Amino acid sequence: MATPDLNPALTDWTGPDGLPHFEAVADTDFAPSFDAALAEHDADIAGIAHNPDAPTFENTIVALEIAGDSLSRVSALFWNRAGAHTNETIQALEREIAPKMSRHYSKIGMDVALFARIDTLWNARDTLGLSLEQSRVLERHWKGFVKSGAQLAKPEQERLAAINERLAGLGAAFGQNLLADEKSWSLLLKEEADLAGLPGFLRDAMAAAARERNAEGTYAVTLSRSIVEPFLTFSENRDLREKAFRAWSSRGENGGETDNGAVIRETLALRAEKARLLGYDNYAALKLDNTMAKTPDAVNGLLTAVWEKAVAQARREEADLAALIAREGRNHPVMPWDWRHYAEKLRSERFDFSESELKPYLQLDRIIEACFDVAHRLFGITATEKTGVRGYHPDVRVFDIRNADGTLVALFLGDYFARSSKRSGAWMSAFQSQHRLPLPNGAKGELPIVYNVCNFAKPADGKPALLSLDDARTLFHEFGHGLHGMLSNVTYPSVSGTGVSRDFVELPSQLYEHWLTVPEILKRYAVHEATGEPMPQALFDKVMAARTFNAGFNTVEFTSSALVDMAYHTAESVEDPAAFEAAVLERLGMPQSITMRHRSPHFQHIFAGDGYSAGYYSYMWSEVLDADAFSAFEETGNPFDPAMAKRLRDNIYSVGGSIDPEDAYTAFRGKLPSPDAMLRKKGLGVTEPLTGSDA
Repeated sequence: MATPDLNPALTDWTGPDGLPHFEAVADTDFAPSFDAALAEHDADIAGIAHNPDAPTFENTIVALEIAGDSLSRVSALFWNRAGAHTNETIQALEREIAPKMSRHYSKIGMDVALFARIDTLWNARDTLGLSLEQSRVLERHWKGFVKSGAQLAKPEQERLAAINERLAGLGAAFGQNLLADEKSWSLLLKEEADLAGLPGFLRDAMAAAARERNAEGTYAVTLSRSIVEPFLTFSENRDLREKAFRAWSSRGENGGETDNGAVIRETLALRAEKARLLGYDNYAALKLDNTMAKTPDAVNGLLTAVWEKAVAQARREEADLAALIAREGRNHPVMPWDWRHYAEKLRSERFDFSESELKPYLQLDRIIEACFDVAHRLFGITATEKTGVRGYHPDVRVFDIRNADGTLVALFLGDYFARSSKRSGAWMSAFQSQHRLPLPNGAKGELPIVYNVCNFAKPADGKPALLSLDDARTLFHEFGHGLHGMLSNVTYPSVSGTGVSRDFVELPSQLYEHWLTVPEILKRYAVHEATGEPMPQALFDKVMAARTFNAGFNTVEFTSSALVDMAYHTAESVEDPAAFEAAVLERLGMPQSITMRHRSPHFQHIFAGDGYSAGYYSYMWSEVLDADAFSAFEETGNPFDPAMAKRLRDNIYSVGGSIDPEDAYTAFRGKLPSPDAMLRKKGLGVTEPLTGSDA
């Protein structure tokens, strides 16, 4: 990679503790660096595939694990920029790089000589004396090659490669279309009557968003969840709520160049064809083959059982909201742009507190401290901000994560504020993952460099950023993912950290959310922005009492999205995605007052790449696990019980994919769970226990 026309900052990370020098990388540096890194990886693969020595675990599997280091580094920097701070140059390159990368990995996955070596090892696996982790790594490589078409005839391989390349391009297009719709829409308000009901924190956030759009003196409703959701909650102007909701709900469905309808249709057709080529009945069967759930029937069994309870609860909630609307002297039905508004009023009436009363106690900086404190109490690690160290954007903060003995465990970067160059949502990723293998550059193993990205509303200068309770949960959730990466303690990169099955990966993140509302944490860190006083006990009690309020709505929002995802990926064909979505929801009996949490045209989890396709259910699957796992702490009487925390770190957070997830959970808890704890947490009662592979 050290050639004069290439920027070494992309591959030689010489910043503090091995951090990249982000500021030294220009957008135009990526294209030539990708070409050089791809060529280097090709050479690495050729050396492994055509090694004259007989295949061994070391000269084949370990060699594959460390091959392509430069490509990994260039890719990590590029995809971070494409998601968190993009522009037209990066987006143009993304449209080029996504299919190019697909072609590259398809060629590797179909390399006859390379697969022959892996297949030889796989067939002799019982005689190789492999450790459990090594066996898992070998299995992952062998199954990955099979799913990449290694066993197909040449014509089918060529077709599969073409499908994968096209799917990569479609995924990039879907995400870019959505970002364009989100970036281009705003509702600028100036008149006081249009701001009726909006609390100060929301006005401040909307004013900051307006300034970013060069509309000083106005207030911007944007399609950032951190603004549009509180606007729908507090605005007294029903017409403006409807306008904002329709814009939010129709992202990716506005006709013209950014409409995602055709992208979805082609994506689903190609995924179905890919599944058939690989011998599966449908794409869901392909994706679930190596998960805890294992089959679409198991997934739909859980979702349907929860759906029936959730809809019944949502109908009761809707009746209560309708009664409140009638008491106000209005005669309109409960519509999606009404639900959050009247639910907030009803919560205030029933529990005598509102989101606006709670929010001054949830300062971003204090909730970040709470995240770190929980990690310290559970796992003994300490986070210290590295002042003067630059991240990839001025808003990004960099932290050392150290064990109790002072050894450096990881670097953590937090990127918390919404901006027009960042895609919506929240996520965790890593610039590099933990492992212990020696590398060609002489290093032995790597330190995890993990980052969280959120989209909280940025406050006005001099004011603290204030979070909703949902925002605070999101921050804990993503840091839980981060801990899964940072506490990883494995030998091989492919099973490091979050390298686990899709329906297990949400366990560490969703479990971590529980500690936000542990009384000693919330009372210590929920302090008023103006007075510094802790949250009053009376308000804390009300927050705890209201935990399952609106549970029907929240569960219907999620479960409808998961059921539509499964329906898409088990269908033989989908000619009209909008009509298909509507038909599925009608069959389910979806209330007209609620919409899917992610309607198809902006369902990034399943269409902006392959990550959660036929896998959105996994949040609920993991929720069954996380509710049961936190119960283990509750049963001890101490939410920070040291023995239980050690079992959690040793069996869940540190092992990555090095052991089977069912075995990992059983080692921690002693048994597999039923959905009961999850349903009780939601306030939805209990259902029949899952058994066998459905557990």
